[in-house]
Formats: sequence, structure tokens, C-alpha cells
Amino acid sequence: MFVGTEGEFSKKLSSAWLFTCTFYYLCTYKVKHKNNETMESIDWSNLSFGYMPTDYNVRCTYKDGKWGDITVTSSQTFEIHMAATCLHYGQEAFEGMKAFRGKDGKIRIFRMDENAARLQSSCRGIMMPELPTEKFNEAILTVVKKNERFVPPYESGASLYIRPLLIGTSAQVGVKPAKEYLFIVFVSPVGPYFKEGFKPTPMVILRQYDRAAPLGTGRYKVGGNYAASLVSGEKAHAMGYSAVLYLDAKEKKYIDECGPANFFGIRGNSYITPKSTSILPSITNKSLMQLAEDLGMTVEVRQVPEEELATFDEAGACGTAAVISPIARIDDLDENKSYVFSKDGKPGPICEKLYHKLRAIQYGDEPDTHNWVTIVE
Repeated sequence: MFVGTEGEFSKKLSSAWLFTCTFYYLCTYKVKHKNNETMESIDWSNLSFGYMPTDYNVRCTYKDGKWGDITVTSSQTFEIHMAATCLHYGQEAFEGMKAFRGKDGKIRIFRMDENAARLQSSCRGIMMPELPTEKFNEAILTVVKKNERFVPPYESGASLYIRPLLIGTSAQVGVKPAKEYLFIVFVSPVGPYFKEGFKPTPMVILRQYDRAAPLGTGRYKVGGNYAASLVSGEKAHAMGYSAVLYLDAKEKKYIDECGPANFFGIRGNSYITPKSTSILPSITNKSLMQLAEDLGMTVEVRQVPEEELATFDEAGACGTAAVISPIARIDDLDENKSYVFSKDGKPGPICEKLYHKLRAIQYGDEPDTHNWVTIVE
């Protein structure tokens, strides 16, 4: 309890208020000044594919059978119960997207609705409530707009990576779906996924490892699939390969996926990509198939036996992170075979044409005839 005259009380209150305001101003100025220094020091042309703190992320909770409102926060952490289903039973799904700054200064997001649909598919696969497309789009547009100063400049070779994440958060010990969920979207400016950029790299077939079971969760974008590929991926990297080319888990006969990406091969005027119940439907691959058709190519989506690799003129891995990573060769160590696609260390002509065509659409350098791009207003 304060003891003293009314005047003394007013003076003390005024002093306290002045101190609070001064402290707040200094903190705000310091953060702002520090952020400006950080922006000026970013070498946009030499970014890695890693995490860089940005200003804001957005969140939305599912509780009592319904989704709440989108909220914006600058916090990079959140509290989670130690018995949350995402920690124990893998109730977790995510997406990967990019935003690009064009020559005209406009920011473009590539195929946002496709990512919303794929997240909904993942939700059905591991029994999480589907996030409505409208809510998904609102979250993406909000987080990009709030962090637009982190969208790399045109022709820097970098982009703004967008990571939507959905996790089960309610506490339980029994193996069953959660009752509460948290949806988060954060962003980070990134460079090329493979440090080599758009250059052919070697890959390897390792039969002693499977990426996903034929009727399992391989067609969903869930964390467990990626955890299952870490051991084989690190082994491949230690041997000098950029990724593992997985064969189907059942017969070890057909091509499956290239680590975190879809595989495709070019033979003559044909674009050939594997069909399997364990392959994640790549939005980039879907886009490349459309562009191949636009170029008058024949597109084949079917089982691809390993021995057919010997007939391809070109081969590549495709996905959001790399767009296309041309494959120099694929080594089958068990069979002592090597399938060579690039003898001069350069991408093939079809891979190069498709790569530049897709990137031109993403950056607004070519007409968006398929309505793939959303411009951030």
C-alpha cells in the first residue's frame, strides 16, 4: 500500500510511466535497428536452404470440433503438452511452397490451392481434421504479406520458402486421433536445395532401405516418411551421392522416388514418371507434366522397371525445393551397374527447357496460361 500525500503519489506514478515509455521505446528502436542491420547484411545470392528468422508466423487452432481464427505472432516457439499425439503417434503433416519476387516487383505464390488439397489428403491419411482451402489460403497470404521484406529480390536465385505445419496437440496416451490441433505457417528466405544448384548430380540405389510401404503413408506428406529416409540419405551423402533412388518396397523391381523428390526420365519425345501407391504426388512434377504436354511431348505415368533406366536420354528429380535437379548418373551398387545421363556435366536439353519454363512462370517472366500463380496484393 502506498503511504504519502496525493501529490507524492502523482509524482511517483508519472516517473513510473515515463520509465515504462522510455524502456519500451529503446527496446523497439533496438529491435528495429537490429532488423534493419540484418536485412542489409543478407547476401541474397548465397543463401543456403536453411532456416532464417523472419518477422512473423501465423497460427490457427482446432478445438471443440471447429477451426478458430488466424492469428499473427512474432514468437518462434509454442508450448506443447508432453503427451501430445504429434510427439508420440506421428500426427503431423506439412507442406512446402515458395513465393517469388518478379521483375515487376510483385510477389507471386505458386499453386497454392494444390498445396491446400495435398494437406487435406494428408489429413485424411492420418485422421486429422481437414483445414478448409479458404483458411489455408488466408494463412499463406497473411504470412507472406507480413514478411514481404524477406522475399528475395528478382534474379538473386533465392525465394521465400513457406512451411505450413499441422500437428495434433491434445494430451492422451491411447493410440487414437487427437481432439485438438495447431496449424502454423512460417517462412524463410532460401537458396537452392542442392548446393550444386541446377547441375547434374549422382544418385545411388540402395536396396537394403525402403522409403515407404506400398499401402502405407508414402503418398502423404508426413514427417515419418522423411525420418525413415535419414539413415539411407546420410549413407548416400557419405559416399558422394546427392540422394537415394528408392526401388519399390514389395518387389525391388520398379523405380519409386528420389529421396525427397519425384523421379522422371526423358526418352525421345516422352516424359516418363513412376506410378505407385507409395509416391508423394509432387505439385512440381504435375506442373512439369503439363508443360511437357504443352511442348508436344507424350507424358507417361506408369510403373518404371529399373532396367528401363538404360533407355533414358535424361533423368531428373523434381520438387518444390529444387524444381528440377538433373541426374548425372545412377549407380546400382548391388548389381555393379551405372546408368549415365550426363557425360559432360551439363543438364540435358529437355530438363533445361522445362526448368527455365517453370521458373519463368513462377517469376512472372512468362504468361501464366494455366492460372497457377497467386499475386500477393
